[in-house]
Amino acid sequence: MALTLFLLFLLLEMPRYRFSAFILGLMFILEVILLIRFVERTNRKLTRFFESIRYADFSSSFSDPGLGKSFEDLSREFNQVIEVFRKYRTEKEEHFNYLQIVIQHISIGILVFKRDGKVEVFNHAMSKILKIRNIRFISDLKIIKDELPSTLMGLKAGDSTLFKVFTGDELLQLSITATEFRMHGEDYTLVSLQNISAELDDKEIESWQKMIRVLTHEIMNSITPITSLASTVHDMTIRREDGKVKLNELDDEDIESVDSAITTIQNRSQGLLNFVEIYRDLTRIPKPNFRYFRISELFERCSLLLKPKIDELGIECSSKVFPPDLMITADPDLIDQVVINLMLNAIDAVKEVENPRITILATINSANRVIIDFQDNGTGIMPDIMDKIFMPFFTSKKYGNGIGLSLSRQIMHLHKGSILVRSKPEEGTVFTLVF
Repeated sequence: MALTLFLLFLLLEMPRYRFSAFILGLMFILEVILLIRFVERTNRKLTRFFESIRYADFSSSFSDPGLGKSFEDLSREFNQVIEVFRKYRTEKEEHFNYLQIVIQHISIGILVFKRDGKVEVFNHAMSKILKIRNIRFISDLKIIKDELPSTLMGLKAGDSTLFKVFTGDELLQLSITATEFRMHGEDYTLVSLQNISAELDDKEIESWQKMIRVLTHEIMNSITPITSLASTVHDMTIRREDGKVKLNELDDEDIESVDSAITTIQNRSQGLLNFVEIYRDLTRIPKPNFRYFRISELFERCSLLLKPKIDELGIECSSKVFPPDLMITADPDLIDQVVINLMLNAIDAVKEVENPRITILATINSANRVIIDFQDNGTGIMPDIMDKIFMPFFTSKKYGNGIGLSLSRQIMHLHKGSILVRSKPEEGTVFTLVF
């Protein structure tokens, strides 16, 4: 273009070359037009490339044969970038389809909804459990039970609850767990739902069987001697003659035996009444009066109470709280009772071992929950009775009543916590309170 423009001005200075100058002028105009088209073509290619990325249309391809090596290189790079995006989108779609298949085929109901209640995911298991095909909003679950939508909407990350609902003639015991996440600038709640009716029924039956075994054992221990003694007293004092009931004459030795038998019957009857009263008390634990207090205060109260017994038996007892100002929300009186029960068990376990030692440690675990460990180097618990130690009235102690651990577990349950145990025979035991 520069050369054409130079020749054009040169020829315009020569009158006899006016026609040639005219031709050069047309050529210059044509070159300008071709340059404009060339630039627009490049801009259109760039625009098409960026639009393909913007709208995720990776079916486009770029080729400019005959425009030179630089344009061929540019087209090749465009095509490679498009291919990379195409592969990325394919992998993303495959991953999404994989997750969809997993979500739809797991046996746990999955429900994902936005803050406004709009449902995004409703898998087959959820549909099967609730016996409903599909829903668009959480409020649609009112056809199952009026309280269900508000229960689900009120769940926060980490919350879990049990929910009873009737579907047809079937009672469902639903275990509901929730978590929250953020995607594309919006908050979502994911709820997993599982029908645990069968598991709860099995546990309930197992609990009833254990309770009946304990009650039967305790009652038979009292009734058997009462029955035997009553029969002995009857044979010693009563006889039948001619269809009439008559009183036997008793000597001093017989009277003493009858008195002893009646006294034993009275004692065993009173023991049976006490047993029933204790069992009734297990179901009457007061509702916790929650307070926020330092764990160190808890240890101080219990140590002061048990110090005479610990000193008498020469037990090395230490307690640590980390961090030192660690606090819990609980009922101090009820938790005092739990700690005292565990300490008394530990004392009983170490009182006959060499160098008896009890260590108490309060800290925060990896799940950000407060835990208190009670560790001793005592005789340990035999594996065959580990699953029985929390049963009411089960005891391995000579003079135990078997209600301490059962009561402690119920108190921890009222605090939404738990009590765990690890033990090795002849090495020691660790009881852990989880708040």
